[in-house]
Amino acid sequence: MKNNQILDKMPKWRSSDTVWMLSLYGTAIGAGVLFLPINAAAGGLIPLLLLTILAFPMTFYAHQALCRFVLSGSENDYGDITVVVEEKFGKKIGYLITLFYFFAIFPILLVYGVSLVNTVQSFMQHQLGLTPPPRALTSFFLISFLIMIVQCGENLIVKIMSTLVYPFVAILILISLFLIPHWNLNLFRDISLSGASQEGGNGMFLTLWLTIPVAVFAFNHSPIISSLAVTKSKEYGRWVEPKCSQIIKYSNLMMVITVLFFVFSCALCLSPANLIEAKKANITILSYLANHFHTPFLKFIAPIVAFVAICKSFLGHYLGAKEGFNGILEKSLYHFFGKNISRKTLDRCALFFVYIVTWFVSSNNPSILGMIESIGGPVLAVILFILPMVAIHKLPELAKFKGKSSNIFITIMGCIAISAVIYQFFI
Repeated sequence: MKNNQILDKMPKWRSSDTVWMLSLYGTAIGAGVLFLPINAAAGGLIPLLLLTILAFPMTFYAHQALCRFVLSGSENDYGDITVVVEEKFGKKIGYLITLFYFFAIFPILLVYGVSLVNTVQSFMQHQLGLTPPPRALTSFFLISFLIMIVQCGENLIVKIMSTLVYPFVAILILISLFLIPHWNLNLFRDISLSGASQEGGNGMFLTLWLTIPVAVFAFNHSPIISSLAVTKSKEYGRWVEPKCSQIIKYSNLMMVITVLFFVFSCALCLSPANLIEAKKANITILSYLANHFHTPFLKFIAPIVAFVAICKSFLGHYLGAKEGFNGILEKSLYHFFGKNISRKTLDRCALFFVYIVTWFVSSNNPSILGMIESIGGPVLAVILFILPMVAIHKLPELAKFKGKSSNIFITIMGCIAISAVIYQFFI
């Protein structure tokens, strides 16, 4: 009853809340979603049904808990996640978790760089009939384009992502509807899961187990949660926690409904062999659909949608990567050399680092799904699932959130995600 009274008195929904809701959505919808059908759909019907059941609670409760942790800091004017971690757990643990935070997000940024170059080169080769320029040159121009937008500041990034969400959602749904005539019953014939793993032959339990880290990555928008918390704390004051939870909830509902419709539509029109082929080609599902179905609509629309989605998510994840990089550099200089550095200099160093490394990695074209499975997954699960749960049980400021069943659920999902990726790493 008390919570209902708080929500009744909470400030009404504002246009700025809509902007942030769409920005959360825009951050999540990128390479993760565009690669999700390639992994999950090869497992047959049951893994997809499990994904449908778990997607919303897993996404919402994890990001809500992370937001609550950021809001527990006493320095709301400057309290991004790296500051709060050091304040609550001390300098040594804070430094370690800041490293984890950076390495949870930065590999995802690299994934977007690689997938963006692959999308453009595939479009030039298959749709335009052109010979793509050298990969390093394509990468240079594309990464430079994104860095130019980044230099315009956080406000522009948020506005760009929120503006692009409307047409993107419409087109994603349109593509899902367009695929309906191509649906077949192959998905329903694979209930035994005998071919669930992309390597073939894994049983039901293992297949379901390995679905979790894919979903964690696909619906992840943790890099922008810290920015949401800091911004809304200035706007709403004591109402910031329920307001942020409301924004995250609506964004996640929108995300899960549209994404799962898209995933099922792709799963129903392609075979496991097609999906394995897409993985080997190292391209998004949209680029593969454009090459597979030689229709005028998909031929040009699908790669363009993939390009927009990846650009949006790159921009959103850059905010988190910069936050982590700045925290590491600032703490390293102060703790080891006793030096302070200005925020402007930190931002420039982060920009240069991201630019050079992303250009280098995207020029060399490593396996995108391999990067997701072996690097981003376990570290991301630690930051998004485990860290907020530890904070809830250790910090007095978060004691009011103890004892919730969602805490147990998130802890279990986090452990499964970490253990599944470790299994894949050592298999």
